[in-house]
This record gives sequence, C-alpha cells and structure tokens, in this order.
Amino acid sequence: MIRIGIVAKADRPDAPAAVRELVGWLRARGREVVVDRETAVLLPAAATVVERPVLPGRVDVIIVLGGDGTLLAVARAVGALGVPILGVNLGGLGFLTATTLEELYPTLEALFRGEYSIEERMLLTAEVRRHDEGAASGQVAMNDVVITKGALGRIIELEVSVDGQLASAYRADGLIISTYGPILFPTLEALILTPICSHTLTNRPIVLPADVVVEVSLVSDSQDVVLTIDGQVGIPLRAKDMVRVRPAPSRIRLIRDPNKSYFQVLRAKLKWGER
Repeated sequence: MIRIGIVAKADRPDAPAAVRELVGWLRARGREVVVDRETAVLLPAAATVVERPVLPGRVDVIIVLGGDGTLLAVARAVGALGVPILGVNLGGLGFLTATTLEELYPTLEALFRGEYSIEERMLLTAEVRRHDEGAASGQVAMNDVVITKGALGRIIELEVSVDGQLASAYRADGLIISTYGPILFPTLEALILTPICSHTLTNRPIVLPADVVVEVSLVSDSQDVVLTIDGQVGIPLRAKDMVRVRPAPSRIRLIRDPNKSYFQVLRAKLKWGER
C-alpha cells in the first residue's frame, strides 16, 4: 500500500496535530499522501489535494480521523470501489471508528506488514419513485434510511411492502430502515424496520433478511416529510411518493486490528455486560 488517503474532521481540537504527525510518519516510510480539501487546511506544507468524491479512486487505503459521521461520508464516497478504510476515533463514541490514536501507529505497522483483517459491511441503496416524475437517483447508505416528519408535522401514514407483498401499515412519526438497531454482530447482514413513536403499540420492530426489497409509500398528505440517508443527506417527500430500499451490490471494507474483537469494542464503548 503506497498511496494513503487521509480524511479528517477538521473542527476536532486534536485533528491538526494528529494529521500533521500522521503525514510526517507516512512520508518517512515512503508513502504518498493524498488528502481532501477539508483536511488540507490542517497541513502547513503542500500535499496532494483532491476533492473528496475523487479521493477513493486515487489511493490504496483511506485513514479517517474523526467520528462515525465522517466515516459514513467517506464510505458513501468509496461506494463500489472497495478501497479499505481505517477509522480512527477523535473523541465521541465511535463504533465504526474503533481504532484509538494510541493504537493508530501499531495498526498501521501491522497493515504495512500485511497483518490485518478486513470486516465487510453491507450497504443499502434508496431511491424515491414519484408517480408524475419517475425515480430520483439512488442514494447509498451504510447505517440507515429514515423517513420522518418535521418538528411541527402531524403523524404520517405509511404502507410497507417487502418483496412486493404488503407487510404493514404505520401511523407514526416516521420509520427507520437500518442495518443495526438492536446489537447485531457487524458481519451479520439484515434489515431492521423500526417505527418512530408508533401510534399503535402492536407495531414492533422487525428484522428482515438482507436480500429483500422494501418499499415504503407515503399515504398521508403530510407536510414537511423528509427522507434522510445516514443522517447526512435529506430528500423532501410528497404524498404518494414511494421509497425503495434494497441491499447494494458492493460492500464497505473496514480495516480492523486482528487483536481487538468486536466484543472488546462493545465493552469499551457501551460498558456492555458490566454490573
């Protein structure tokens, strides 16, 4: 791995020092460093700078310094390219960015020796079909696709079909279609449908196989209803819009320390299992 991409959350207090130290460490070992424009402002010296959507096609691996939100944005940019990502947590909870700054350089040394493991995570694609305008372009999500009403909006009515069969109707504040919710082992591929503040107590979350196609139709003529992708991309919805969610053909590849298990991450982040 010669060409190393770096994407950092520039407004984190420890980001400037972390990025500068990392760039110096990589260059001392003969690696070419490529950064996006947001990260470039943290570097005093010139570096190869590209727009973030272009970066995955220019590097062999991407190091993300920040939180899970930064990694999710990078994952969508990587898409089907399959470039592995090493997530380094700069404060906050950080499930996807599970590597700490203290663990960064030992992990990189192991990476360059070929002693690492790859954890593949499923992606979702979501498109909006509008009866009078056709389909909107598909969006890629790693965590969730959420349909929700605005702060002052009324309860919305939704109909959900799975592989073309009517599954359920919801009167709720919204619906979450996600790859997580309950604690799922990270390589377990499934879709979880979770209503938000359902008006009917019998509407419980349901876990579906990962290979199904979920279609959600907005029945009510509610105002201020939005489809959000990983909490970062928003698409306004209208009455009779249909949101189609299905598994993406590609997977995101996360670099993991082979000596650090998922259960260690759970115990560290959630104090899981502690009494």
